[in-house]
Amino acid sequence: MQTIGQAWLVLKLTNSGTALGLVTALQFLPILFLGAMGGVIADRLSKRKILFFTQTASGILALILGILVATDTVQLWMIYILATSLGFINAIDNPTRRTFIIEMVGNKELRNAITLFSTVFNLSRVIGPAIAGGIIAGFGLALCFLINAASYIAVLICLFLMRKEELHVVEPVKRAKGQLREGLKYVSDTPLLRNVLFMMAIIGTLTYEFQVNLPLFAKFTFNGDASYFAFLNSAMGIGAVVGGLATASRKKSTSRGLIKTAFGFGVAVILASLAPTFHIALVAMFIVGIFSITFTSQGDTILQLESAPNMRSRVVALWSVAFLGSTPIGGPIIGWIGEYAGPRWSLATSGFAAIAASIFGLIMLWNYVSPKSTEQIPEPAPTIEPNKVI
Repeated sequence: MQTIGQAWLVLKLTNSGTALGLVTALQFLPILFLGAMGGVIADRLSKRKILFFTQTASGILALILGILVATDTVQLWMIYILATSLGFINAIDNPTRRTFIIEMVGNKELRNAITLFSTVFNLSRVIGPAIAGGIIAGFGLALCFLINAASYIAVLICLFLMRKEELHVVEPVKRAKGQLREGLKYVSDTPLLRNVLFMMAIIGTLTYEFQVNLPLFAKFTFNGDASYFAFLNSAMGIGAVVGGLATASRKKSTSRGLIKTAFGFGVAVILASLAPTFHIALVAMFIVGIFSITFTSQGDTILQLESAPNMRSRVVALWSVAFLGSTPIGGPIIGWIGEYAGPRWSLATSGFAAIAASIFGLIMLWNYVSPKSTEQIPEPAPTIEPNKVI
């Protein structure tokens, strides 16, 4: 609901694809520069305590935006500030939240847990946009942000009710100099992690710009209102739920599977850009959703299972940098293409980027054999001592 409301609010104030891309960029800019440090923080501190802080702060920001819209005092620069502030919070929240999954379920169930996490997330993208479209049409934009703010109360209650003794807590890493460099070197020296992250950076930069592409596609290609945008998001979310259930039934995640999925993802996005009618676009976005969740689930699983436990948060933080932090680069580019060449061209550009990532993966990873295959439940990797930092 927040995503739908914020995008439509920017278009309402500016009618500009470039402004929409800039807001999106500002929201993810802190992740680009501070995301890796967010992983260091997640490795050092209790993840559950970090989430109490980040979720509370996120709810407060949503409440502020809701009040500004409700009082009709909101201006574009305010949205810029709030989006940037949320980006700072997400730089810490994202790696913490994703690696907290393994503390809830352990190594054995990690792949299915990640898929379930992604499926639930995408199910909310089915329900949320549908509700948001109706609320915007019937009550205005403010209520979207106010409901979102209230929803964080449920998140905090759930965190509080978790039984600490049942968590698979990874011992926090002691504070030491060079831990950020240590994580970067660890990824650099591990070909599978390095190349999977590079694939995700390409796709994160240009393909996963749906928060820019879809509002433009709905408004300027099909001359629709906020409900059109919501339907496109919902169609993609339904596809992601279906894809998530299919992914959960698989017994392994491999680099070859990731490469094939990236290629299919790109083809699906290009086909969506060519949709002659809105109804066909909905079908195309359903297919995009299937490939979307399959790619992210496979990539996330490979990175977490291939990482040493004491490095996992830092590796996932680099996933955030590659996948989300790259948005400040891709968001304005896609917004500019959509504004001056048309939304079909910006969406097609996103599809070609995913195909380019699959070609890179084909060259670098097709014949790669991991020393710690993801087909088996990995043994804990040896601890890398702080005094070995280069």
